[in-house]
Amino acid sequence: MNILLEFFVVTFRVLWAFVLAAAKWLVRPKEKSVAGQVCLITGAGSGLGRLFALEFARRRALLVLWDINTQSNEETAGMVRHIYREMAEQAAAAAPGVAGDGEKDVLPHCNLQVYTYTCDVGKRENVYLTAERVRKEVGEVSVLVNNAGVVSGHHLLECPDELIERTMMVNCHAHFWTTKAFLPKMLEMNHGHIVTVASSLGLFSTAGVEDYCASKFGAVGFHESLSHELKAAEKDGIKTTLVCPYLVDTGMFRGCRIRKEIEPFLPPLKPEYCVKQAMRAILTDQPMICTPRLMYMVTFMKSILPFEAVVCMYRFLGADKCMYPFIAQRKQATNNNEAKNGI
Repeated sequence: MNILLEFFVVTFRVLWAFVLAAAKWLVRPKEKSVAGQVCLITGAGSGLGRLFALEFARRRALLVLWDINTQSNEETAGMVRHIYREMAEQAAAAAPGVAGDGEKDVLPHCNLQVYTYTCDVGKRENVYLTAERVRKEVGEVSVLVNNAGVVSGHHLLECPDELIERTMMVNCHAHFWTTKAFLPKMLEMNHGHIVTVASSLGLFSTAGVEDYCASKFGAVGFHESLSHELKAAEKDGIKTTLVCPYLVDTGMFRGCRIRKEIEPFLPPLKPEYCVKQAMRAILTDQPMICTPRLMYMVTFMKSILPFEAVVCMYRFLGADKCMYPFIAQRKQATNNNEAKNGI
């Protein structure tokens, strides 16, 4: 094709993409069904991972829960089973002979199950071994939610190398290993969905959490490259969603504060709201979701403004040292534990 003609075609497609994106803002797309599909969630024992498990359970997915903490993982599984029982009771109470909708007929309520596995996603061998067990005991995974995450809570020069490595392994490298474990079957079937739970700190950074920001930037880069690879391979049946929330009130960054005059307008997100927004994006095959929407603007401004202008904005918002109270609390807690243990 003549390069000039091709340029006009590409220009039209870019403009059409803007039109479609705008239409999705005005008319909410229909959510797809995940009923009966195997959904694996890492870091399911608490926080966002637990809430993701409950949301997928309400949509009648078969849950595979991974967490390093066996007890908390089982607690999540108990909540999922409670949801399954409630749905089964509601189905039993329904008038007999009433035809169900398409989604409810996919899988009988009695067949809904949840499987738990104790897995340290920071260890490659552990991921591959556990993945093999899942394939043998449950089946192939259709929805992979890479959610597990950790934070060290130390300034760079005070952070032990082992904690830096741990942060990178769990928050970034684990995404490579879980994806390598389950993507081959998705490619074979041209069906699946990979969700990367990253952070707004994977799009722009702040002081005091260099290891966390680097790991989340890595996760974002991995996700975007993977998405392009799937497009290049024309595997349009495999969807990807990147989740980048602002500070979420799960306790992970307890003590983090921005400027007090600004905080009422940009408070920490409620975990339930964050997950509901992410679920809407996942079920409508949205490629990326930033919560709140202001994060899109911050990311755009960071990309076009001079660095000194970004620094000025950070200082005005109190975002330049927002992590310092959190780090101080972590340090105090560590010192208290050492004193209690007589170290």
